[in-house]
Amino acid sequence: MSNVTRLRHALPMSSDINAAITALDKAIADAVDAAKEAGLPQGLLVGLLHGHAHAQTHQMVTV
Repeated sequence: MSNVTRLRHALPMSSDINAAITALDKAIADAVDAAKEAGLPQGLLVGLLHGHAHAQTHQMVTV
């Protein structure tokens, strides 16, 4: 996902955080590519990603 704008934050982010973001982005992109190659319907892929995003958002606002 080289066309995605980098995150900017009020405070500088550590190199560990930047490395984690890069690794997460690559892992997600690789998993999406593998799912597409396996023939997973795009709607199901989007739904799964949306569900995980929703669950993580819920976890952040309820803790």
